[in-house]
Amino acid sequence: MLRTRIITALILAPIAIGGIFFLPPMGFALFTGLIITLGAWEWANLSGIEEQGGRVAYAGVVALILYFLLNVPALVVFWLALVWWVGCFLLVRAYPRGADGWGTLPARAIMGFLVLVPAWVGLNYLRTGTLSFGEVTNSLWAILYIFCVVWVADIGAYFAGRAFGKAKLAPRVSPGKSWAGVWGGLVAVGLFALLVSMAASASVSETVLLIAASLFTGFVSVLGDLFESMLKRFRGIKDSSQLLPGHGGILDRIDSLTAAIPVFALIITLAGWLTGGHW
Repeated sequence: MLRTRIITALILAPIAIGGIFFLPPMGFALFTGLIITLGAWEWANLSGIEEQGGRVAYAGVVALILYFLLNVPALVVFWLALVWWVGCFLLVRAYPRGADGWGTLPARAIMGFLVLVPAWVGLNYLRTGTLSFGEVTNSLWAILYIFCVVWVADIGAYFAGRAFGKAKLAPRVSPGKSWAGVWGGLVAVGLFALLVSMAASASVSETVLLIAASLFTGFVSVLGDLFESMLKRFRGIKDSSQLLPGHGGILDRIDSLTAAIPVFALIITLAGWLTGGHW
């Protein structure tokens, strides 16, 4: 299994890096749209749609929504996403109470739209936008930064959880996660934000705000992970699919990012660091 995971990662890494840094805006939109559409195909199963035709149809609907959102004001989508993830916090905290209310197939299908669509909008808003943070002006670095925040949070959580993880975070949703892991991940994210601010020659106020934004985004990324875990537990499955050998499915790799991307894009826009671009 470890060998399979490594081989898959070595194949996927250059594809992801090339897609982020070397594609033009429309190519980037198509590349990320394909990833989100594959994620939607997996989400259809989480929703309870087992037939292959139904899953493909659901993915097609998501792809169509992405197309019609090309010129929709992104901030509206980001505010909706923020409200949605606050609601997800309440759902995860209450589980399994409340599952009768959201556990129907239509409700879970709508949840997929709210998880996947804002992430795509956020990625493309970052890709076409203009960034101004310290001496950094290329918005591609903002995309790389948010990926790194999620990865750093995961790594910090892993080591802190192994060392100090006694109090469970959400045992009914994901028994392996602990509060120590959350705090360890956030400490790692805060240090990472400080180092990035120094490298970008950011001002003191920019540094403080980036650390605060990164900590909040890191916390929200945990919700993305927990929410997908809750849906998988409710559905009775371990992985969203087997599209990525050794890694599970697309959703298993991007669950934290689906929450982090729109929230971070909203924060840095409100901070005045990012100005949305045009196709």
